[in-house]
Amino acid sequence: MPEALSKNLSRLGLGPEEPFVGHKACAGCGGTVALRLALKALGPRVFVGVPAGCMSAVAFLYPQMAFGVNAMISTFAGTASLLSGMAAAVKALGIRDAHVVGFAGDGGTADIGIQALSGAIDRGDRIIYICYDNEAYMNTGVQKSGLTPLGASTTTSPAGSVLKGATASKKDFFGIIAAHGIPYAATASIGYPHDYLRKVRKAAAVDGPSYIQVLAPCPTGWGSAIDSAGELGRLAVDCGLWPLREYEGGVHRLNRDPARFSPLAGYLAQQARFKHLDAGMVSRLEQQRDEKWKALRQWAEFGKQAKPEDLPITKEVVP
Repeated sequence: MPEALSKNLSRLGLGPEEPFVGHKACAGCGGTVALRLALKALGPRVFVGVPAGCMSAVAFLYPQMAFGVNAMISTFAGTASLLSGMAAAVKALGIRDAHVVGFAGDGGTADIGIQALSGAIDRGDRIIYICYDNEAYMNTGVQKSGLTPLGASTTTSPAGSVLKGATASKKDFFGIIAAHGIPYAATASIGYPHDYLRKVRKAAAVDGPSYIQVLAPCPTGWGSAIDSAGELGRLAVDCGLWPLREYEGGVHRLNRDPARFSPLAGYLAQQARFKHLDAGMVSRLEQQRDEKWKALRQWAEFGKQAKPEDLPITKEVVP
């Protein structure tokens, strides 16, 4: 292992063991970083479920199997139901030192997978569900998902003379999950790995369901440089488009609450999916961001007194 990489892993509190190596993902894939870091933090005693998405396509190509731990593929919409079955089997066998963890993209989580995840949370299944959010259905051709940001260009929401990219704002799926009263939920970004790993370890200690939504930039779908995933993961947080949040015991916390955001234009300019946006649209996105942060700060301030449904939801749809 290169010395620089070894030092970086050591700073993150991670050892040299590699439970996920040899995958065939696109260069610079943020999703593989999110998966690799989480598996290194959880250790070898894990049972993994992934849907028919990016991770199954790049990691389950026989005979080159990227997973060095127990793993299997679920239906596209059934990640959480597969995890429920795994958790039941683990419990029946009396295994208490292993984790059941799923990795699914934003489309397979917030759109077609929401019913299975909601049910698993309602049942109190002891699972860790990690959504690597790259903000579109990347594996099937960069189609818009419910977590695609307003204005982003995808193959089903192209930027042209009529449509200006995605016409609806990104769904607050973290808020939807928190509204279930889940024991633990968090957002994270691969651009802030210490924060992400802390939350993975925290989720592992929960005796019940936990959920982490980690921003995982996709150079292929975003039209960004192949070495930019970490930087974009940081910029998304710093410019205020990706708040770092936790929900635990009925209390919502903001892990970072900057007094000033970095320029939004600097983040958008590095991605071809936003190259069509004019100054007016950037200003509109800034206004939407500020409205969202006002609601987030209110939620965090009131803690147990405020419920997600009591807060104004910033949901803008462009005619």
